[in-house]
Amino acid sequence: MTRDEFDALFERLRRDRLPGLPGRTQRVVAAGLVRTGEVVAMGRPWDSVPGPDNRRPALHLMTELADVTPPEPTVHKDFLASDFHGKSQTHLDALCHIAYRGLLFAGVPAREVVSSRGACYGAVTDLLPGLVGRGVLLDVARLRGRAWLEPGEAVEGPELLACAERQGSPLLPGDILLLRTGHLARRRSLGAWDADGLSAGLHPGAMHVLHESRASALGGDGDSDVRPSPVPGVHSPIHVLAVTAMGLPLIDNMDLEALAETCARTGRWEFLFLAAPLNIPHGTGSPVNPLALF
Repeated sequence: MTRDEFDALFERLRRDRLPGLPGRTQRVVAAGLVRTGEVVAMGRPWDSVPGPDNRRPALHLMTELADVTPPEPTVHKDFLASDFHGKSQTHLDALCHIAYRGLLFAGVPAREVVSSRGACYGAVTDLLPGLVGRGVLLDVARLRGRAWLEPGEAVEGPELLACAERQGSPLLPGDILLLRTGHLARRRSLGAWDADGLSAGLHPGAMHVLHESRASALGGDGDSDVRPSPVPGVHSPIHVLAVTAMGLPLIDNMDLEALAETCARTGRWEFLFLAAPLNIPHGTGSPVNPLALF
């Protein structure tokens, strides 16, 4: 896709109003999907180990141990910190996270709202009390009959629709769509690699499907972008189209392996989805531990 073609796609998908998170009625319908009470967590572990896909490891430090003279009770305390917008921590991207040509969603100038103090527009606090609605797993790796897609493989829009049809989970307005490429299955089998330079994900043209189905959010076991980018000069075109053009929150680096096994075992690819960010004023995103309830 040339840069001109990408810019034309950006304009076609561009919205001036947020699509909005699932509403009250949609949440009630999604709650009706809970039948057995089984819960699947999709957050990756807090990763404090350096690696090719974890250049800025999270911090986990003990600040107090129970090795001092009482009074009782003795306590244990720890400190956590993370530069979470990377390839290792499961996190939610707020609208202020991505600017294209100097502009955020709805044409808001990025420099006017994002400073050293954080964002005063599109902050993660706008996503409180969280994403709650019908989640749909689009297991493209399983659709292709493979354990994982190789880094660099792109997923096109028709394949998303074919996946939803085969699973019997048609896409509905307000859905929270989760793309499984098998990223973590490959990582656990073959080891880590630099996912910032090479990863399976969506081709930019596939965003038409999310636009037309009126999805409310997109999550993935990578960061949903195929790399190397098919658009010269745009490193993360899916981020640009989702966040900046369409106003969709993104959930990156999810662990979808247990979810895929549960969906295959139960024959159900839709579920109640929940993910709540931390209450971080002016934050560009937040670590999250998304949950699927069956």
